[in-house]
Amino acid sequence: MSLNETVSAERIHIGFFGMRNAGKSSLVNAVTGQELSVVSEVKGTTTDPVKKAMELLPLGPVLIIDTPGFDDAGSLGEKRVAKTNEILAKTDIAVLAVDPAAGLSDGDRTLLSLFAARKLPYLLVYTKADLVRYENPEPGSLLVSSVTREGVDALKNRLGDFAKTVKRDKKILADLVTPGDVVVLVIPIDESAPKGRLILPQQQVLRELLDLYCVPVCCQPETLAAALDSLKAPPRLVVTDSQAFRAVAAIVPDDVPLTSFSILFARYKGELTQLLEGAAAVRALKTGDRVLISEGCTHHRQCNDIGTVKLPNMLRKLSGAEPAFSFTSGGEFPADLSDYALVVHCGGCMLSETEMRHRLDVAKAAGVPIVNYGVAIASATGILERAVRVFGL
Repeated sequence: MSLNETVSAERIHIGFFGMRNAGKSSLVNAVTGQELSVVSEVKGTTTDPVKKAMELLPLGPVLIIDTPGFDDAGSLGEKRVAKTNEILAKTDIAVLAVDPAAGLSDGDRTLLSLFAARKLPYLLVYTKADLVRYENPEPGSLLVSSVTREGVDALKNRLGDFAKTVKRDKKILADLVTPGDVVVLVIPIDESAPKGRLILPQQQVLRELLDLYCVPVCCQPETLAAALDSLKAPPRLVVTDSQAFRAVAAIVPDDVPLTSFSILFARYKGELTQLLEGAAAVRALKTGDRVLISEGCTHHRQCNDIGTVKLPNMLRKLSGAEPAFSFTSGGEFPADLSDYALVVHCGGCMLSETEMRHRLDVAKAAGVPIVNYGVAIASATGILERAVRVFGL
């Protein structure tokens, strides 16, 4: 991935929802200007979410998502509906496509109630305007034909009207540095590092520092001491990979601010305070307690994988207990966490802010403490207080 390419997690997610054969896929093709989704008169043609990254001004970079029909039937249909609900958790703007011949169905009303519950901005679109003219459209709804393109530009403009509501201009660490500041990034290149590239949080922090006219210095833990000795003055900040926390903290002077990529992203993508509160639950685990370890991406598991090997071992050691571990990755995340004593989540770099906040809200609603990798590791190494000091906490 190019450093100049906007990653999916940073794009505004626009989900197209509706019943089977309501014209969702044709509508998506009309908006994107591409034959992105397969279109057929057979109900249930779209079986999995289809995604397309594009620019949509004035929103900017967006991710268009076509979802399966919400009224799909049978055991396979239940899975497709579950997948639609999964997409809803990461959606920033919703478009409800309605077949004008049928009008608003019970399923459509259910979707509208879900939009309202999540406080999602949405547009109601009556499709197939070239075939059926809906006589009594709701105020604010649109009549659109994917064949004649009637109403397509109006739909794009209406989506653009949400720019002020959902557009993201947050920064990862802009409030912590000023132009000219030297920031040391400690990036281990070990067995878990991807070949020939940096992982996403490292890329994004590095790019933001360059955009802020700072002076980033990149090194590995083994060369950190030499990097610090080469500087004329102490750096403004040191950011490390969480797994190197202990070694890095022993090298960096206590008066130099130190944090991790994971903690930076905890603040950037979610609610850092909630994750800090969750750290206290780590040492209170008892044998048999269920612990969910969840990652927002999917990747090949190494023999010494942090999520499935290192973190469970760390939790066992800290608690002196033998918890029962469950693991999820990618878009998988339980809707009900009530059976868990703790959730340990990755930094969420591959998740949108909307989806990460949804996961935090699910944990809060269930009364289950949640902590992320960086916070958990900093707590385990006894340097959590130092790692969040730079944020004034």
